[in-house]
Amino acid sequence: MNANNLKNANQNLLCLFFGHKLTLKRKITNHFEEYECKVCHLELTNDDKGHKTHLTTKLREVNETLFHLHLKRHHHSL
Repeated sequence: MNANNLKNANQNLLCLFFGHKLTLKRKITNHFEEYECKVCHLELTNDDKGHKTHLTTKLREVNETLFHLHLKRHHHSL
C-alpha cells in the first residue's frame, strides 16, 4: 500500500468513526446546496426531499441547470 492509499484509508476511517465534517461548497438555490467533507473530500448534495446524498455526475448536472435557471429568474426579477 503506497502513502496516498494509506492516507485515504485513515481519512475514511476517521469519517467512519467520527462522522463527516461537512462544509458548504456551493449554494445552488435557497433549497439546494453542495457540501464537501473537509477530511475525506466526499461531495454531497440535497435530494428532492432535503436529505443529503452523494453528488453524482447526474446530480451535478441537475444542480448546474438549477443554478442557471435560478440566476436567470432572479436576474429578471430585479
